[in-house]
Amino acid sequence: MKKVSVIYWSGTGNTQKMAEAIAEGASLDGVAVSLISVDKASHEDVLNSNALALGCPSMGDEALEEEEMEPFIHSLEGENLAGKPLALFGSYDWGDGQWMRDWTERMKNQGAALVDNGLIIQSTPDDAGEAKCKELGAKLASAAR
Repeated sequence: MKKVSVIYWSGTGNTQKMAEAIAEGASLDGVAVSLISVDKASHEDVLNSNALALGCPSMGDEALEEEEMEPFIHSLEGENLAGKPLALFGSYDWGDGQWMRDWTERMKNQGAALVDNGLIIQSTPDDAGEAKCKELGAKLASAAR
């Protein structure tokens, strides 16, 4: 059975809502989906998955959350992510998405195979935003190898 891990950090619940919709979209026949808060995630969750979604809102000066998500992402550097299907997502309140462009470039440099551009949604996802999240989840599940 193919495994998809959706690992996220959420401060206000907006990115968690995105994660839940991505997990729902990835729940296709024959795909087991794990929805995991980053404080409970492990390297095994990443390495044992056939595809991976990582979510974090924009924080401060358009950066990843510094206490849990940034250390987790940093700890993945050096792991073999070559060719692993990956989706990035997160919510934001202001700015133009620079944190997502930086994160996308960083993960490409790790060899991950991004299935789409990083999905960003301002504040709480509405129905259209949730639909985009579900589409991203389905695309990720289809790319799982």
